[in-house]
Amino acid sequence: MESEPEEIRFGIVAVKKGIATPEQIVKAFEIQLSEDLARGEHSRIGKILLDQGVITHSQLNEILQVLKKPEQI
Repeated sequence: MESEPEEIRFGIVAVKKGIATPEQIVKAFEIQLSEDLARGEHSRIGKILLDQGVITHSQLNEILQVLKKPEQI
């Protein structure tokens, strides 16, 4: 799972910024795991949260910008 650290950071940033709750992140990880078990691949956490209506495109971009510059958390 090469992308796991990025996804963990995405969830941490989303929670620290008050964009998502820890429970919503856990639910997204559960969806991700289900996808992986069913298809052998999975969506990124940000896409899952977006598809679930937890975050907006603007919030997704905000989190991605923070991931580029972690000092913004």
